[in-house]
Amino acid sequence: MEESVTTYSALPQLLVLLAFSVLVVMIFRRLKLPPIVGYLAVGMLLGPHALNLSSDGIAPVMADLGVVFLLFTLGLEFSLPRMIAMRREALGIGGLQVVLTTTVIAAVLWAFDVQPLVAVIVGGALAMSSTAIVVRQLGEQGELNRTHSRIAIGILLFQDMAFVAFLALESAMNSGSATFSAWEIAGSIVRAAVALALVLTFLRWIVRPLFHEIGRSRSTDLFTLAALLISLGAAWATHAIGLSMALGAFLAGMLLAETEYRHQIEVVIRPFRDVLLGLFFITIGTLLDLQLLVSRLWLVLLLVASLQVVKTVVVMAAARSVAGTTRQALRAGIIVAQGGEFGFALLTLMLNDKLAEASLIQPLLAATVVSMVISPILIRHNGRVTDFLTRRAEVAPTALQREMSATRDSAAREHVIICGFGRVGQNLARVLEAQGFEYIALDMDTQRVRAAREAGDPVVYGDGAQPEILEAVGLDKCNVLVVSFADPTVSLGIIKAVRQLRPDLPILVRTQDDTNLDLLQQAGATEVVPETLEASLMLMSHLLLLLHVPVSRVVKTVGDIRNHRYSMMRRIFRTDSAEPLDETHSFREELRTVVLPPGAFAVGRTLGDVNLEKTDVTVTAIRRDGIVGRQPSPDTELREGDVVVLYGTPEALERGEGKLLMS
Repeated sequence: MEESVTTYSALPQLLVLLAFSVLVVMIFRRLKLPPIVGYLAVGMLLGPHALNLSSDGIAPVMADLGVVFLLFTLGLEFSLPRMIAMRREALGIGGLQVVLTTTVIAAVLWAFDVQPLVAVIVGGALAMSSTAIVVRQLGEQGELNRTHSRIAIGILLFQDMAFVAFLALESAMNSGSATFSAWEIAGSIVRAAVALALVLTFLRWIVRPLFHEIGRSRSTDLFTLAALLISLGAAWATHAIGLSMALGAFLAGMLLAETEYRHQIEVVIRPFRDVLLGLFFITIGTLLDLQLLVSRLWLVLLLVASLQVVKTVVVMAAARSVAGTTRQALRAGIIVAQGGEFGFALLTLMLNDKLAEASLIQPLLAATVVSMVISPILIRHNGRVTDFLTRRAEVAPTALQREMSATRDSAAREHVIICGFGRVGQNLARVLEAQGFEYIALDMDTQRVRAAREAGDPVVYGDGAQPEILEAVGLDKCNVLVVSFADPTVSLGIIKAVRQLRPDLPILVRTQDDTNLDLLQQAGATEVVPETLEASLMLMSHLLLLLHVPVSRVVKTVGDIRNHRYSMMRRIFRTDSAEPLDETHSFREELRTVVLPPGAFAVGRTLGDVNLEKTDVTVTAIRRDGIVGRQPSPDTELREGDVVVLYGTPEALERGEGKLLMS
């Protein structure tokens, strides 16, 4: 009874938190500002240092789960071969960043008479960056596969592992042991590494069989529960052995990335991740003491600026050799220059355990939160900030700018518009390319658009039912518009929008069956192609030929059926239990793009040397410097930064990616 009363009393606080979140984030989106900043603003407004309306009960726990789910979905994007290929970024640059940043900050604190070990822990805390903010913002910008982003993520992963060492140091100091030594820290790190290896082994042993069994059941509820179990179970396991929950979730996602279920797992996890991440950023915002910020503003701003400069310069120096250019290294430094949630946790522990004076820790806590508040804006404009700092008079166009310029050029010429770039849309695009016709595709799947653009395909993110989008992709110069979406509601919206602008334009519509055939034709579709009926026509024609019916008669029969809008074939008995056509179960082959990082096995070798044929994948294209080469020959030499487009089953694609990255 007491527990239910407590829950009820916390409910109004949660409702206030959600109401403010909806209002503030909506305003920030209208102003085209990062939603992360909106969540942080809500936290500052409702926190104990302002209106004091935030909930101190379940919200922080749910916020931690938001970070867990974020790292889990990040792991789904990074396979184990890719991580091994990134060892220079993670171990090399990440190690240098943590060591150098800790050394510089500790030396400054030591000069101000701070105890050496305390100075080292504070330096390590300030060396940490916010994985949640960096990954979320880079993902929204579509930059996760860029060179500067790979370096930044490698640094973040090493920071997560280095956090264990600093936590062990803080715990040893708090125990007051007189025999405290570096050997004790090393021993705790070795024990954590062994425990981590055991967790990885257990996950690899149980994850694949579990999801293979669940996949056979085709139960969405069971699939969702299993995804939650694996992500939260891995987070709990690593937390139990003294590591961060986020690291365990990342490793679990990385293992699941090697299965064919990773896309569906990301879909079911995404709603939990987005909502709980909002709570995480709100929780971070509540930690900012506005009174301290106002009373000692000059000191906090000085600390924020110093932290940004030191970490940026250190990363730029450490990453210069791997990044290839000073500009890329500087961009990576700007991305990870903020403070992080792990650093905040270390500083809070030191304050609670009285290992350092509040006069030292409180300004550092405020500076850490302020740096996290401004970080999304700096990350969003990291390219422009870099250009300003390096005083580049003429900025070379980025790959994205070159792609958009090429798309605008195509829109000004005669072309075909394909609404929907799924399997059907991609097949149409390949045929058009082979026949010498230009096309522009529209799709609302961000991952598909990003992968297609990486492969050099002219695909634009946008809703074909919006007249502005249609005009932007050159509807006035379009010869034919194809709607390949399976959802008839989406198709109807596109047809109506097109007919308002181009009443004369031929519109070809794909639909799964004949349920909405008349409705689509009445809306203005020139031709509607029902997949099930066309499949029946193909079977019927082969059947008649096997029955020795003359070819001319077969052709006439098929033509008559099509001319009469499939009326003969629409007279069937229907049942409510009929399963809809599901492409994911009918076809398992797919395309995947692999960006070759500096340490990849295939860099400097030819396609023939890599010998991908043994993995049952086909290389359909290689994109280099914005130029796409279709069907490359075996003697094509692969270079750093190449985007290799592979085709095959999910299992074969994992083998092929592993061969490209780590042999």
